[in-house]
Amino acid sequence: MRDLHRRGPMAAPMPENESARLRALHEYSILDTSAEQAFDDVARLASFICKTPISLISIIDESRQWFKAKVGLEDTETSREHAFCAHAIVRPTEVMIVPDARADERFQENPKVTGDPHVRFYAGVPLVTPTGEALGTLCVLDRVPRQLDPDQLEVLKALARQVIAHLEMRRSIATLEVAIEEHERHALVMEEYQRSMEESQVALEAVSATDGLTGIHNRRSFDARLDEELARAHRSGLPVAVALLDVDSFKAYNDTYGHGPGDDVLRRVAQIVRECARPYDFTARYGGEEFVVILPGTTREGALVVGERIRRSVQRAVWPNRPVTVSVGVAVTREDITSASDLLRRADQALYQSKADGRNRVSVAESA
Repeated sequence: MRDLHRRGPMAAPMPENESARLRALHEYSILDTSAEQAFDDVARLASFICKTPISLISIIDESRQWFKAKVGLEDTETSREHAFCAHAIVRPTEVMIVPDARADERFQENPKVTGDPHVRFYAGVPLVTPTGEALGTLCVLDRVPRQLDPDQLEVLKALARQVIAHLEMRRSIATLEVAIEEHERHALVMEEYQRSMEESQVALEAVSATDGLTGIHNRRSFDARLDEELARAHRSGLPVAVALLDVDSFKAYNDTYGHGPGDDVLRRVAQIVRECARPYDFTARYGGEEFVVILPGTTREGALVVGERIRRSVQRAVWPNRPVTVSVGVAVTREDITSASDLLRRADQALYQSKADGRNRVSVAESA
């Protein structure tokens, strides 16, 4: 009877920093979130490169193993007691490899080994935060005993670093958005700005201010508004930012699908830009496939948040022929950027940098 009582999966020891690990995990606000393309792509790449039928981005909380992304498995979570990854996070600097789970006393009686999905091979790279806490693993599993070759192991480590980079970017953007929104709620000067903007809008409506294709402001009204905002910024001491964006590879899109579908893309991008901008921002078609947003009273960080919000929204939108993305360049007034021409020139340089770095990204003009 004593032998029977000892049978069952061997529980993993708790990491020495378990309290700090759980605090760090909850700071990322990742648990129970919806599927995201970036994480799904990493899981698919891991499965393809390691040639395993199953791959997981596994997060370990107090009592369970939850999957942010998965390939070859229907479950969305398991108990922590049965998780191979609960063992892997105990040694965050090492890759845990189990060549044959039936020959490993820790896992011989694990229900995931003795039953579905019949795991025999496991390799897990801990997902370690910059401060050293292991949140979970990027792991690959197979139903037969095996090993990874050195190249597969190195790529698996690199993909795990990408998961942490995505988590860090996700948290940074969320933190910036909260900080900017909190600041804006307490900026009483915006109330005065809102009133003056409404007065200016009445005057601008008397001019031909709308782009005929997209329905947003045209270049003429943009030029007038930018001069107005710079004058107001000079009086108030507040910054003004400009986000200049360009539809990536638009000429190729027009050449492939025709000008009608191309015009539909421009109209949809204009709508997304308008929806992503704040109530007191000014959106316009700058020319061709370029759009621009004036961001009054906005710092470099705030402009980056708006630019990234637009970029992500365009990327995530449903497009009829092929995915559409935009590159964004951001510039903010300061001592070396004071005139409209300076501001636009620096925004255009930042946009060019986004293009040069591979498109579908946001770049910010730095000091000269």
